[in-house]
Amino acid sequence: MEVKLWNDKREREMYDNFAELFAIIKATEKLEKAYVRDIISPAEYEAECQKLIAHFKTLASALKDTVPSIERFHDTYKMDCLAALNRLVTSGVPATVEHRAAAAMSTTTSAAIVAECVQNFITAMDSLKLNMVAVDQVHPLLSDLSASLNKLTILPPDFEGKTKMREWIARLSKMGAADELTEQQARQLHFDLESSYNSFMAALPTAGT
Repeated sequence: MEVKLWNDKREREMYDNFAELFAIIKATEKLEKAYVRDIISPAEYEAECQKLIAHFKTLASALKDTVPSIERFHDTYKMDCLAALNRLVTSGVPATVEHRAAAAMSTTTSAAIVAECVQNFITAMDSLKLNMVAVDQVHPLLSDLSASLNKLTILPPDFEGKTKMREWIARLSKMGAADELTEQQARQLHFDLESSYNSFMAALPTAGT
């Protein structure tokens, strides 16, 4: 005897949609595993993943009243497709797109910090040339420079510029705000800044690396 899962056309359509949602989640899980194992190329993966995500979004929108939670649907049918859930529900974009975005963000962020470091180096050296040698003038400039150098992860903790700036900041902290660097101190600080700046530029990766 044939057993019907539905009583009318609307119910049949709902179960068809459930079956399609189930198939999309399973297909995405297989695709994610194939990509991780290098079974398919990044280009093939991205094209297929974009299609599955588009189908999923359309279907999930149509089923939002009957399936308010995709995670609950996944658990109800014991699907064991966590990679697919992450891709379809959490991320919403192929892994390749995520990686490109992360790389671009990292590059952009690093470039901005490098520019900030260069600006702080030049500002500090120019200030000394303009005879701005009071502690309350020099200390903030060196603090800004030290902070920007510490943000740049490509520099090692013992980088010359970091250690020298820490030493100078510690020295200035023991002086009064209105105290001024002697001519010899100002000359030494300028030398340390210039030396650190040259080391900093040498430490930056070139375009080919």
